[in-house]
Amino acid sequence: MEADELSSVKMLGLKLPTDPRWVNIAEKSIREILIDHAFCEQKAATNGISLIVRYPDKEKLVQEVTPLVAEEWGHFRRVLKELDKRGFKLGRTRKDQYVIQLMLKQKKGDFGMQLLEQLLICALIEARSCERFRLLSLYCAEEELRKFYHEFMVSEAGHYRMFIDLAKTYYPEDVVKNRWEEWLEMEAEILQGLELRGDRVH
Repeated sequence: MEADELSSVKMLGLKLPTDPRWVNIAEKSIREILIDHAFCEQKAATNGISLIVRYPDKEKLVQEVTPLVAEEWGHFRRVLKELDKRGFKLGRTRKDQYVIQLMLKQKKGDFGMQLLEQLLICALIEARSCERFRLLSLYCAEEELRKFYHEFMVSEAGHYRMFIDLAKTYYPEDVVKNRWEEWLEMEAEILQGLELRGDRVH
């Protein structure tokens, strides 16, 4: 992997770069990548709504996540438009084993820490999506898709930072930092254990 790609991974905090073969595999499954991407955006919007419903007393969270919900739903519509332009249908939702594995790693039983766990999981998903979209924006053979995914890469980077900043709003910075490091290690282990699939964003 080139030095700038490694630098990008480090900037996001991720411990494990995506296997460079992923882009080549994904290019052969653009229909499936777009479908999976659409569902990722839909789930991100739904998850944002769930955070607001669950923590309505967290004023800054509500203020920050409300526009994020609108943005993610706008992204969902954009990907649907791209699918339609290419003559593809959305089809049925599919299980995201990456997210499922992350959810299983949450600490249970301590209600006071549940928000931290949720915010850091959101940050991880956004960071990994950003890294994958960056690869597509750099190496996808189709110029139109490179531009398409560059815009999403920039957006996901902002969302990643927002969730980290929200975590620091509600928890001591050292607590956030320590738990974030633990999550980064767990995320790398999860990614190593998953099949390399070109029909999935994660």
